Amino acid sequence: MAQQFVFRNLQLLDPRFDDIRGGHEVLVEGETIREVSARPIKTANAAAIDCGGKTLMPGLIDCHAHVFLVEVGIARLESLPLTLLAAKASVLMRQMLDRGFTTVRDTGGADWGIKEAVENGTLAGPRLFISGRAIGPTGGHTDSRRRTQFGETACHCCDALSFITGIADGADQMRQAVREQMRQGADQIKIMLSGGVASPWDPLDSLQFSIGEITAAVEEAHAFGRYVLAHAYTPEAITRGVTHGVRTIEHGNLIDAPTAKLMAERKAFMVANLVTYYMMRDHGATLGLSASQLEKNDLVIEGGLRSLEICKRAGVPVGFGSDLLGKLQVHQSREFLFRSEVLSPIEIIRQATLVGAQIVRREGKLGVVEPGAFADLIVIDGNPLKDLGLFQDQGARLSAIMKGGAWHKNTL
Repeated sequence: MAQQFVFRNLQLLDPRFDDIRGGHEVLVEGETIREVSARPIKTANAAAIDCGGKTLMPGLIDCHAHVFLVEVGIARLESLPLTLLAAKASVLMRQMLDRGFTTVRDTGGADWGIKEAVENGTLAGPRLFISGRAIGPTGGHTDSRRRTQFGETACHCCDALSFITGIADGADQMRQAVREQMRQGADQIKIMLSGGVASPWDPLDSLQFSIGEITAAVEEAHAFGRYVLAHAYTPEAITRGVTHGVRTIEHGNLIDAPTAKLMAERKAFMVANLVTYYMMRDHGATLGLSASQLEKNDLVIEGGLRSLEICKRAGVPVGFGSDLLGKLQVHQSREFLFRSEVLSPIEIIRQATLVGAQIVRREGKLGVVEPGAFADLIVIDGNPLKDLGLFQDQGARLSAIMKGGAWHKNTL
């Protein structure tokens, strides 16, 4: 019989409800939740966990993270062997789990090997939904080659940057690149539709990939039972993607109301991430970002909070993302605080649970506390609906963290 735990003396925060509810108990059996009851649960075999009146809620979901982008200045990855890349990524993943993020959608870089290492318990980390190599065009957001360098780097084992990013030009190359990522176990496909902050040469408002290339990516992903997510900042870039089947837009800082209306009509998701821009502004220069990259960063900061308001008015579901690089990933939970400028705590928590589960297509299995869901649970020393600061300080106020019925942390 699978091991059982019964959580008692708790305040239940199931984000489907507006308020915390007392008087509930939760029974975990194996990797899933077996019972949630407003009455005492009778069980002879379960180990009782007294939560001491603290809050029990689903584990958090970060829908835009990069466990393999272990340097802020990503050009430094060119000289990083994959062995060192994996070692550094293992530290970042453990720290994410320490902060209560039991699920992470990696939006470019992580491969089936690191995912398997987490799933079989070799490494501690969140559930990973991987994109494989992020795909961009020549000169686009995935192209960080020096201007003196021509052609693609031949060796992917001693150049981490070439391992985690890819280049495709034309619909045929796009189809091949997408098929290869799916062969490599990708849960979703990442493409670039506009310029980026961390890439050296492309303007933010540049349009990347033709309609034919976008369509090819979407067709191949759908044929394999997967979907496409797209890096895009401007209304035109977002419109091109959503109109041609892209399911989630990443960043979207410069979105306008008509584009948000289109996203709502097409049932597309936005995955916002504010914290990375503020952290790159404050620390990027000392960690390897160039003056041109910092200038682009300033352009998108202003639109970040406004984009959340625009999406809320239009009814666009917004997922929780961080998009932090390297050493800056310690600031992952500060995303809660930045969003609180325009959203309520329950809205933000839903973005980091319910909406995240929809994005990774695990509704009913993640982001909720109900029978049949994975036992991904955290216990917090207080009420996060009143104080989002409880998520700060690297998980210091998390008394317990459980992923799939297994303890990562338990101080109860």
